Amino acid sequence: MEVKRKYYGAIDGLRTYAALGIALMHIKANGNYQIPGFISESLIGTMGEFVFLFMIISGFSMCCGYYERIINNQITIGEFYSKRYKKIWPYFAVLCLLDFIISPSLPALYETFANLTLCFGLLPNANISVIGVGWFLGVVFVFYLIFPFFAGYLLQNKRRAWCSFVIALVFNILCQIYFFNSDHMIAGFDYRSNFLYCSVYFLAGGLIFLYRERLSELCGKLRIVSFTACILAAVVFFSLGKSTFTLLLLCSLLLVYAIGNYKRARILENRFTHFISGISMEIYLCHMMMFRIVEKLHLTHIFNNEVAGYIVTAVITLAFAVVFSVVMKKVLTTIENNMFQKVKKL
Repeated sequence: MEVKRKYYGAIDGLRTYAALGIALMHIKANGNYQIPGFISESLIGTMGEFVFLFMIISGFSMCCGYYERIINNQITIGEFYSKRYKKIWPYFAVLCLLDFIISPSLPALYETFANLTLCFGLLPNANISVIGVGWFLGVVFVFYLIFPFFAGYLLQNKRRAWCSFVIALVFNILCQIYFFNSDHMIAGFDYRSNFLYCSVYFLAGGLIFLYRERLSELCGKLRIVSFTACILAAVVFFSLGKSTFTLLLLCSLLLVYAIGNYKRARILENRFTHFISGISMEIYLCHMMMFRIVEKLHLTHIFNNEVAGYIVTAVITLAFAVVFSVVMKKVLTTIENNMFQKVKKL
């Protein structure tokens, strides 16, 4: 029986606010803005954890697009991987080459090569500085590499999916209490760049996919309850602090709320979120490069007031990131279309 593919527009809002939130956190941290208060320290300061929301969304979205096609052999493995490379590689390659041109060195050359393969997430401790935020792309691409196994075996049925989720959760805990200690990892290791540590979030997205129809129906009927659950999960997160359990709870409930309230949650589903969501990964990958440009232009502290300086810097950086992403995508699309037309004529 063919699974009907549905577009959950409210997820655009989650992608949008996650991408913007991560950028705001990086701008504040790298700009060294001293802004006290809950919004600055607790809210903006923790927005970097939205990368895990991206992972859950990736697990869900990939299943929406490819789960049925993989298990029913409606797409070949070669076609699947080609689509993934085609979607990500050109834009990321441009960023890597620009970064290398700006700061050339032999280590940067090695790191650029690793980045261009998109397989650097398989390294045990890459610690790559060329497009440093690209560590997330490394983890996501490992997920793409194993997605046929993920969809065709781990999520083959709900029982196996739950078993896989529990195993991944145990592995996540063991990483924290044993495998990521000084006996196993060198200094500077970023635990988030390890796929086994992050796999529980992708599996959470896969589980939500398997129950999407029931969850969508239930949350649609209990809209206020699902919204309240998200608020309570946020309270738990800020009260107990960052942990795998609080992140899974909050991010999963946000996704469930989004799929249950598509076409109704205007704050998540509107023209702005639809536009930004379409370039959310591009904004994420380029925002720190845009911040460095703003920094070189001496625009990061043009006011004596820290709050005003931060707001202006954030607006300029995000504006640069949006313009760069849109223009570069159009340029790359034009180049790709021209190359395709030339190949057809041969």
